[in-house]
Amino acid sequence: MSIINTSYVEITTFFLVGMPGLEYAHIWISIPICSMYLIAILGNCIILFIIKTEPSLHEPMYYFLSMLAMSDLGLSLSSLPTMLSIFLFNAPEISSSACFAQEFFIHGFSVLESSVLLIMSFDRFLAIHNPLRYISILTTVRVAQIGIVFSFKSMLLVLPFPFTLRSLRYCKKNQLSHSYCLHQDVMKLACSDNRIDVIYGFFGAVCVMVDFILIAVSYILILKTVLGIASKKEQLKALNTCVSHICAVIVFYLPIINLAVVHRFARHVSPLINVLMANVLLLVPPLMNPIVYCVKTKQIRVRVVAKLCQRKI
Repeated sequence: MSIINTSYVEITTFFLVGMPGLEYAHIWISIPICSMYLIAILGNCIILFIIKTEPSLHEPMYYFLSMLAMSDLGLSLSSLPTMLSIFLFNAPEISSSACFAQEFFIHGFSVLESSVLLIMSFDRFLAIHNPLRYISILTTVRVAQIGIVFSFKSMLLVLPFPFTLRSLRYCKKNQLSHSYCLHQDVMKLACSDNRIDVIYGFFGAVCVMVDFILIAVSYILILKTVLGIASKKEQLKALNTCVSHICAVIVFYLPIINLAVVHRFARHVSPLINVLMANVLLLVPPLMNPIVYCVKTKQIRVRVVAKLCQRKI
C-alpha cells in the first residue's frame, strides 16, 4: 500500500478468494480445476485445428464455430493465472493493474461469446429459412466482416471498464468475492463515487441480455419455419442442426442468470455458493462447447476420429 496523503491510504493490491471454508483442501480442488482447463484448452484447439485443416468445413457455420472456440480459449486463458495462483500456490494477491487488465479480458471475451452465439442463431435461421441462398448470402468475405465487426464491438463495449475503475479510490477494503476480477466486484470496494461504473456496468449487462432476447426471437422464427415444412423427417432434420447451438446457449446463459438471481434476491447465501457459481460461469462453457459440438456434429466427430486413428497408425 502507498500513502497518498494523511486522509487515506490507497490500496494497490486486492485479495481474491478460493473456496471459503475449504482453504485446507485447495491443493486437491486444484486437480479437477486444472483438468477442466486442460480439457477446455485442448478441446477448443482441436476444433480450430480441424476446421482449419479440413477444406470441407470451410463453411459459414464452421467459421462461426471457430469464433466460438476462440472466445472460449480467451475466457479460459483470462482466468487461468489467478485460479492457478490461488489453488496451486496459495497466493490470492493481485495488483490493481493486473486486476483491471483481467476483468477487461474476461468481460471482453464474455461479450464476444454472447455476440457469437447471436450470430450463430441467425446463421441457423438463414440456413433453415432460405437454404438455397445460404452460401451466396454468407460468403467467406462477409463472414470475416461480421467476425471483425462483432469482435471490435465486444472489446469497445468493455474498453471503458479498466479506465473507470482506475479513476476510483480504494482506501478501506481490498477483499474481492471471487477467484478472478470482475467489474461489479471491484467497483464495490471503491470509497469514492462509483455511479458512472454502476450505470455503465448496467448498460453492458443490458447489451448481453439483448443478445439473449434476439437469440430467443431467432429461434421463434426458426420454429415457425420448421412447422411450415410438410415432412416430419425434414422437420426433425432441420431442428437437429440447432441442437448443438441450443446447448451452447444454455451452458453460457444459465450460469449468468443464476448468478444474477443469487446476487439480487439471495444476498445472504453462503459465500461458497457464490464462488462456485462464478467459477462455473467461466469454467463450464469453454469445457462443454467443444464436447457438445464434437458429439453432436457428425462432420467434426468423424474428422476428429480420423485424425486420432491416423496418429495411432
